[in-house]
Amino acid sequence: MDILLIGGVSSFMRLLVDKLAKEGHKVYVLTEEKKENYSFQKVFETYHFEYNNVCIREVFESVKPDVSIFTGAYDMNFTWDDAQNTAVKYSSGLMNILLGFAAANKGRFIYLSSEEVYQKSYAYEIEEEEPYTAYTQKGQALAIGEEMCINYQKMLDADIVVLRLGHMYSIPGEPAEMDKLCAKMCMAAIDTGEITINTQHRHSIIYAPDAVEFIYKIASTKRHDYNLYQISCPEPVPEADMAKIIQNALGGSGKVKIAEENSGKDFGVVLSSQLFADEFGIQIRHTPVKALPELAKYLKKNVTKFSRLDEAPRSFLERLKMKTRGLFIAAVPFVENLVLFIPFFMLNNRATGSQFFSHIDFYLLYVLLFAIVHGQQQAIFSSLLAVAGYCFRQMYNRTGFDVLLDYNTYIWIAQLMILGLVVGYMRDELRMVKEEDEHEIKYLSGQLDDISDINVSNVRVKEILSDQLVNQNDSFGKIYEITSRLDKYEPEEVIFYAAEVLSKLMGSKDVAIYMVANRSYARLFSATSTKARSLGNSINYQNMGAMYESMMDKKVYINRDMDGQYPLMANAIYSEDEMQLILMVWGIPWERMTLGQANLLVIIGYLIQNAVIRATRYMSALEEQRYIQGTNILEEEAFTSLVRAYLNAKAKNLTECTLVLIETGIMQRIKISQELSPLVRQTDYLGELKDGKIYALLSNTSTNDAEFVRRRFIEKGFQCQIEEDVAI
Repeated sequence: MDILLIGGVSSFMRLLVDKLAKEGHKVYVLTEEKKENYSFQKVFETYHFEYNNVCIREVFESVKPDVSIFTGAYDMNFTWDDAQNTAVKYSSGLMNILLGFAAANKGRFIYLSSEEVYQKSYAYEIEEEEPYTAYTQKGQALAIGEEMCINYQKMLDADIVVLRLGHMYSIPGEPAEMDKLCAKMCMAAIDTGEITINTQHRHSIIYAPDAVEFIYKIASTKRHDYNLYQISCPEPVPEADMAKIIQNALGGSGKVKIAEENSGKDFGVVLSSQLFADEFGIQIRHTPVKALPELAKYLKKNVTKFSRLDEAPRSFLERLKMKTRGLFIAAVPFVENLVLFIPFFMLNNRATGSQFFSHIDFYLLYVLLFAIVHGQQQAIFSSLLAVAGYCFRQMYNRTGFDVLLDYNTYIWIAQLMILGLVVGYMRDELRMVKEEDEHEIKYLSGQLDDISDINVSNVRVKEILSDQLVNQNDSFGKIYEITSRLDKYEPEEVIFYAAEVLSKLMGSKDVAIYMVANRSYARLFSATSTKARSLGNSINYQNMGAMYESMMDKKVYINRDMDGQYPLMANAIYSEDEMQLILMVWGIPWERMTLGQANLLVIIGYLIQNAVIRATRYMSALEEQRYIQGTNILEEEAFTSLVRAYLNAKAKNLTECTLVLIETGIMQRIKISQELSPLVRQTDYLGELKDGKIYALLSNTSTNDAEFVRRRFIEKGFQCQIEEDVAI
């Protein structure tokens, strides 16, 4: 499947990516983080856009994901330091994401919420239908997100699922990833040596790897009965027990104390996961007894990174310094204005009695200078300073009353103020227009970069599809054309050449086909190389661990650990729920060990199965004609055809076989059958050739190995010899 994960880099996000990649799915990531700050392995494509960007719709339409998972409450793109603004951004981003999902009109959307939608005390386990009681900005935003998803599901009849996780904790990569319960208790023990608990509190905590497994169940299931599930530990853990586990992990009661602080009837929040358990089952692999000590030891080892002790309140001088810094920056233009006023005041005084400079208005130049550089605000301030300087200079020769009564004073002030305000206003307007243009250019450039990123992704996918079309190696038409060649072979030859067909289609020289003998063992029937025979002529497939589990689940086994004891890919062919054949492939490059290649092996297996079943049914229908009556000895024509098929396959290095001539004298065929049948395996054959003598055809047996069988015949009283060259 194509799965789109929406969220920032975190340990939880990495667990999701690893799980989905391990299961063979193609993973895409959508995040608000910058490219230089973001790196993920095992991800096919990463899109860097803000959630409220118009390109989100294009991302959904480009990827066409089968499943989209929005990490929501656990998205590290939202820090919640400024809760009100973050809540607005969170809700608008989720709305835009849902619009993109609706536009793509494909797949399932999963929204991850948390227990923070409930922030009151409950004496009982909370069911899914319980009304929200959040009072913090984050809790309310998460609750609004849940309602938004549920309403979209009803309105569009889309496949939208809300998963509410209860007190999820994990090994944090950064301080921002620390949860408010488990990690907080651990850090309190490490920093202060004391854990404060409420003995009445119980918590349904869940470790992140377990949560990922349950999320994957929802993502991979074909159908589900509800659109809202709660996921938590089925057995709530008392807060006192959690503190005791952490205490023991950090050195016992001698180093960490536990203090009780009960407050009335405060019971905490415990989510009920019964609805999810009834439908999908819940199996907790990482219990608090195992997981909490790991978390405590990790935080203790990295205490300098996660400790909050250095976040103490700042001193009065530090707070004063931070507050005055902004004030100083705002005051710089006024200080600059005052400083430059002094030389202009001196120039104006000197120019008053000068023959050449008396007509130059230096105050006007001064006001225009600041109006052009700083705008209207500084133009007003410089005008006030210029008026003060002008009046002060006039009072050298006249009284202040005379200056105030002189209409020339007001004309000069009006001239100064009008020019200063007009020029300052024009400066502010031009600056505003410039900023708007720069903002628009930045926005359009961002849009162009976004379109370019999406186009690069589309080109990459197009090239992959083009290669498939040009090569035609794994197209359905080509597969059917090659596998249909099996129909031209005799029934006895089909399974030999099935290995050859499998080798050609999978692009590997090392292919083996095992035929299941019983519920434990399978015998090698056909192989194309020495490497393909490395497991031996007989295998106990029930002891093959993960490979056997995959085959029993009717899935393709992919050897992602590159274990040299097993093939790189294997698939079992079933007939009426009974395992019949096992196809094994070696020599596949790592980059081709994908879900697509696994699906290809399944398709080839089905086509091979059809040919093998037809051949088997044909031989079963003619069984009475093929065997000498009352025996398991093949009559001449059937045995000759079978020997010819084995020898031809041996010549092409598809199998090993040995023909043994048995001297039976005048003994009756029924007696021969009774004596010899216990001496051969189920995969060996007894038959008669045109010389009228009895032969044993030992499949997948070399000449050296045949010596053991020959001695067995001799011990039973039959003289025999290995036939190297037989004319058929």
